[in-house]
Amino acid sequence: MIKTILVAFALAASMSVHAAIETYQFDSPEQEARFRQLGYELRCPKCQNQAIGDSDAEISGDLRAEVYRMLKEGATDAEIKDFMVARYGRYVLYSPPLDKQTLILWFGPAGLLVLGGILVVLRIRQSKKALEEGESQA
Repeated sequence: MIKTILVAFALAASMSVHAAIETYQFDSPEQEARFRQLGYELRCPKCQNQAIGDSDAEISGDLRAEVYRMLKEGATDAEIKDFMVARYGRYVLYSPPLDKQTLILWFGPAGLLVLGGILVVLRIRQSKKALEEGESQA
């Protein structure tokens, strides 16, 4: 009985430590802050809507290592994001830039809301008009 409990405990403990712990040495606190910020601005290509800073996926670890390498080489945040977009597409950015290709993402929901409001107003006017015509004929 005790042997079974110990085996179960050992298995449970080994499952929790499977994730690799990454340690990076930064030249300054500002560089570390940039690394962490980029980790939350870039999306994991494998995970559904998870930042590379939060993801345990292997590709996220690779992306974090690439961001670290580029930071150490002196790349700007824009250069790092451009590199990631060129390699993984715009999906890798949590906030895609406003341009012709992303207009629907930025303004689509507001446009649908306005269109819905217009349709509701027109429907209410149509119902009032039909009700008034029904009262005048009675």
